[in-house]
Amino acid sequence: MNKRDFITGTAIAGVVSVRPLSAATVGARNPGLLTVSGAIGKSNRGRLDPALDQMMVKHGIQFAKAFVFDAPALNGLPSITIKPTLEYDSRVHSLSGPLLATVLEAAGVKPGRPVTLGLRAVDGYNVSLSLTDARSYRMIVATHIDDQPLALGGLGPQWAVYEADTLAPFRDKPLKERFALCPWALYHIDVKEG
Repeated sequence: MNKRDFITGTAIAGVVSVRPLSAATVGARNPGLLTVSGAIGKSNRGRLDPALDQMMVKHGIQFAKAFVFDAPALNGLPSITIKPTLEYDSRVHSLSGPLLATVLEAAGVKPGRPVTLGLRAVDGYNVSLSLTDARSYRMIVATHIDDQPLALGGLGPQWAVYEADTLAPFRDKPLKERFALCPWALYHIDVKEG
């Protein structure tokens, strides 16, 4: 091996490995976990591909551009922790992740903008709520439960959720009715004006 090639290659590898992963490079190195499309101000991927985006096609999702988050991008956003009682085991769990509003801001949705959100899970479950309500409920995109990553096949890898025990619209409802606006296995957010 040529000594100059080795030194140049090592220097380039060092620069590449030190470069932090930014939201703009999401998808280049890691699988996308959450796609935000619609009325967004930033994008890091193009149009939906009918051949390769099969689940989105089956769910009737369409977009010309989107912003995709991978695990490092989501985990790099400021995180908060909530402690709701979950309907699945009637126990309090610690859930952490960025505020949904923070995720949307990272995709270029301006704070205070009157938008409606379509939150879709991998099983097709879809709910609609306003960004105003999501802010009011302090809804998070949970990536961890009890300090462990949420797993695909469980409630993850993302779960749009709020602390229902402390919120007036939900705390007096039966436990099984508190989380209707909280799709687990969240993978797509559609942002619509109005």
